[in-house]
Amino acid sequence: MKHIYTSIDIGSDTIKLIVCELYKNKLNLLAASSVKSKGIKKGLITDAEEASVSVKKAFNEIEDMLGITIKKVIATVPSYFAEFSMVKGDLPIQHEDSTVTGEDIEQVLEKAAQSKLNQDKEMVTIIPIDFNVDDKTEIKEPKGLVGTTLSTRAILVTTPKKNIYSVVSLLEGIGIEVVDISLSSIGDIYTFKNKDIDGKVGAVINIGSETTTVSLYNKGIIVKNSVIGIGGKSIDNDLSYMYKIDLEEAVKVKERFAVAYKGAASRSENYEISNEQGESTVVNQLKASEIVMSRMEEILTLARKEIRILTEKEVEYVIITGGISSSSHFDELATSIFGKNVTIGNVKMLGIRNNKYSSVVGNIVYFIHKLKLKGREYTMISDSDMELLSSNRKNVINISNETMLGKVFGYFFGE
Repeated sequence: MKHIYTSIDIGSDTIKLIVCELYKNKLNLLAASSVKSKGIKKGLITDAEEASVSVKKAFNEIEDMLGITIKKVIATVPSYFAEFSMVKGDLPIQHEDSTVTGEDIEQVLEKAAQSKLNQDKEMVTIIPIDFNVDDKTEIKEPKGLVGTTLSTRAILVTTPKKNIYSVVSLLEGIGIEVVDISLSSIGDIYTFKNKDIDGKVGAVINIGSETTTVSLYNKGIIVKNSVIGIGGKSIDNDLSYMYKIDLEEAVKVKERFAVAYKGAASRSENYEISNEQGESTVVNQLKASEIVMSRMEEILTLARKEIRILTEKEVEYVIITGGISSSSHFDELATSIFGKNVTIGNVKMLGIRNNKYSSVVGNIVYFIHKLKLKGREYTMISDSDMELLSSNRKNVINISNETMLGKVFGYFFGE
């Protein structure tokens, strides 16, 4: 079986959509699209009709690249008011040979989830912490072990129902089946996960266009998160106001000319642009960088305060992601605020080496490991489409990423 997976993140600024193939433990990027979004404010769908147009455009771009129709997807849903609860469950192993199967793992996690589900919230996913098989404790992969009782500790992730239904309804309205859902915070950690952080308490800061998500992890598993109502678009607004230029020009100044740390900016370098009246305006790199740095500093300082609210423990690592974290000299600014324990995320997949893709990439990795834990195979493309895809594709990018496809575990119910 060819294993093809599609993942989408419907953001306030852009809609990110990627298609990957898993073959011999390697992820092959088949296609990626990033289109400007409309009808999305602070991560929430405010105009379904406008949002549908943007989402359709992303799918059309992918389908033009691959020559097939995409019908199934993993979707990122908003994390506003998400809750993360510790749950436990146990199950008698009733097979003749007393061997734990993928079905047993599914059932014990389902029992654990049911203990905390309520009518006000909908389950996003349940992430196992570990399993016990009789007196064998803290097992990550119990399938194949022999015993009488399987038990688990897990983190149940829930959100308000509207967070899920708004996204699912939007996608189903254009003929796309949502086969799994996740949060950007889960995708982020599965993109950057490695052995070094598996035993630590840490945080990931994802700076989006209009919001910044701060997520706390213990041993690589999300336990809390918070959403701050400010993001990279505030920088665009600042530059637009200061230089009397439109937002499109402001984005160019931010991305192509200014730097995130003013100490690295040039006093003599200038950039000529047209203001809203069509008049020529000269932007100095140092002055523009001071504006950019001031707002970035505010966002990171708020994120640091949020981490302290989420936990009284000293975090051992901070990873910063989101498109803006790719800004020139951003690492110097981050270090000045968080110290030596901060790192800037690095999406290593060829073809999409930009941190704005961290959630969509990671949610595919998470989905793959949920399948692995259950011992199942799954693909999002039919055999006929697979044949068509194989004949159409010419420049598939191959990546071997042992970090992303390492020892991480997840789970999803049913199909």
